[in-house]
Amino acid sequence: MTTTLITGGTVVTATGRSKADVLIDGETIVAVVAPGSQLLGTDLPAGVDTVIDATGKYVIPGGIDAHTHMELPFGGTAASDTFETGTRAAAWGGTTTIIDFAVQTYGQRVFDGLATWHQKAAGNCAIDYAFHQIIGDVNADSLQAMDGLLAEGVSSFKLFMAYPGVFYSDDAQILRAMQKSAETGLMTMMHAENGPAIDVLVEQLLAQGKTDPYYHGVARAWQMEEEATHRAIMIANLTGAPLYVVHVSAKQAVEQLAAARDNGQNVFGETCPQYLYLSLEENLGAPGFEGAKWVCSTPLRSRAEGHQDHMWQSLRTNDIQMVSTDHCPFCMKGQKDLGLGNFSKIPNGIGSVEHRMDLLYQGVVNGRISLERWVEITSTTPARMFGLYGKKGVIQPGADGDIVIYDPNGHTSIGMGKTHHMNMDHSAWEGYEIDGHVDTVLSRGKVVIDHNEYLGAKGDGQFVKRGLSQYLI
Repeated sequence: MTTTLITGGTVVTATGRSKADVLIDGETIVAVVAPGSQLLGTDLPAGVDTVIDATGKYVIPGGIDAHTHMELPFGGTAASDTFETGTRAAAWGGTTTIIDFAVQTYGQRVFDGLATWHQKAAGNCAIDYAFHQIIGDVNADSLQAMDGLLAEGVSSFKLFMAYPGVFYSDDAQILRAMQKSAETGLMTMMHAENGPAIDVLVEQLLAQGKTDPYYHGVARAWQMEEEATHRAIMIANLTGAPLYVVHVSAKQAVEQLAAARDNGQNVFGETCPQYLYLSLEENLGAPGFEGAKWVCSTPLRSRAEGHQDHMWQSLRTNDIQMVSTDHCPFCMKGQKDLGLGNFSKIPNGIGSVEHRMDLLYQGVVNGRISLERWVEITSTTPARMFGLYGKKGVIQPGADGDIVIYDPNGHTSIGMGKTHHMNMDHSAWEGYEIDGHVDTVLSRGKVVIDHNEYLGAKGDGQFVKRGLSQYLI
């Protein structure tokens, strides 16, 4: 097998940092040693095939984006990134594993939906991938099928309290699914918005002639997110199910999660880069139809109300445990413009899989989070939360050789024609400047990105079976 030595860098983990050399044999890390050490009688770096000099740079575990939607059908179209283009873009940004969502649609069998997603992804991914399972039709057959998900390496499922007529589950269905969660150990993931009430607000706003993208955020008011989050917490409390609330954007929803955790409940939440940086006023409220670029659900929140600052604070205090992207990109031409004159027809989604690691690193530069917390929320916690830890999310012997060499003295300009590789005709992050740069990315020991050159290939990525969450009690 090929051996690779990463030397001279500062290895950063969720618990600290130290000068260390990392030795990879084939696909696996075999040693993390003090610089200049001898290992098994071999003088490093003399007996290795490849030496990578990481002097002055951080050596971190590859990023894990635990919430992506490649090729997701939505709103009469489909997410513009395929598994090939989306995972390649992820690699450019220092993400070496994604967890995508296999979809069971209404009237479909659960394992048929899972098989479809395997067909979409197999042989196409640039990095490793795993699946959550969307349960879009909670019925007796679906509940029985959930007993077999863990054997397939799928240890979590997602329900929607939004999108009536598409993915929506009512409270009775949520109760039954959470009972199954408590019984099997599967993590319940929840899109927490009050969908039926939102539909009323949408209808009323459109009737008043309020059709611009800005009103997407008005219709999906923070009260709709807080209420649904509280309701999900209460049903989880009753059933004993573990609960993970996705794409939390409202500070009031965070407060519900924090209160439940303080009371001993096994409840967690993620946020996304858009809820840390973007806003209702500046982005959804952009002139004309420009705000459609930033239409996503949950929506962007008001900066004046302090949601963004609260999200950063929640990351520091662990009231929010991690940051995923909810990557679900749509082009403006031919996709987002389906909602011209009717904001409710704009496909919901933002493309961020390429930029998550950089955007969160800027939080380190700005003093929002520590260097170690950056690694924790982008890699280590996702691995622990979703049954990947040990192989992913850590630099230690026995782990996969998923490593990013990050240059804190480098610079990244985000936008079209700069560092943008996602299959989109625009960038939600156009003009953002990052005081750092992804220099080298290794996926299972293979260098796939090196100093602005893509060295990977379609099919490099493998499906990874996941175990139960380490956060189960």
